[in-house]
Amino acid sequence: MRQLGVIGGTGIHELAGLAGTASHSPDTPFGAPSAPLQEGLFGDCRVFFLQRHGSPAVVPPHLVNYRANLWALKSLGVTDVVAINAVGGIASSMQPGVLVIPDQVIDYTWGRAHTFDDGSDGQLRHIDFTEPYHRELRLALAAAADCAAISCQTSAVHGVTQGPRLETAAEIRRLAADGCDVVGMTGMPEAALARELELAYASVCMVVNPAAGLGDEPISLAVMGEILQREAGVVGLLLRTLVAQRYSA
Repeated sequence: MRQLGVIGGTGIHELAGLAGTASHSPDTPFGAPSAPLQEGLFGDCRVFFLQRHGSPAVVPPHLVNYRANLWALKSLGVTDVVAINAVGGIASSMQPGVLVIPDQVIDYTWGRAHTFDDGSDGQLRHIDFTEPYHRELRLALAAAADCAAISCQTSAVHGVTQGPRLETAAEIRRLAADGCDVVGMTGMPEAALARELELAYASVCMVVNPAAGLGDEPISLAVMGEILQREAGVVGLLLRTLVAQRYSA
């Protein structure tokens, strides 16, 4: 039986409509997750929700305990993970307000604990990461968006930078040359860790600003917040539709 977990990013501090919540703080070999995991009914289905950046504390992208977060979800029986990410738009089609289900990722992060494999058992483990996002779950999200009449880009390269600072205009030109369509700070090592744990993992990216050097105005946190607030409702509708189509008994 498939069990859905949702990881909320910037602007998604709770899963609106999650009813009868119970809180879990499972122990993991990697320390505590970012926040207690909330369990409740989303429609008529049980769903788990985790705020990646903590609640009420705010954990910056480079200090998120990605290993503990994924391990905690797995320990509670989660099989499928939909991760919500706020991103900047690089490609001309990725304007603020656009919703994106990426199919590829390029990792520019450094210094993060990026694997569960410490070699202690004397074996090397290589995961196939040709397709970093779970194809079936991506297609299910795309079908849910179509059913709910939500405009959504279903193919994009997600570039993941270290943060917490935003990128320079030159860095964005480099990412564009590398083929990145959007840029964020939290997509890796989360996706790879999910693959190591054999979790079906897909991302829903909310474009909240033009990337550095691509907009007419300086990047404004206030404007980003307004778009996040608006798009959070759209993401909620997408998730409700996904749950009804894929997880309802």
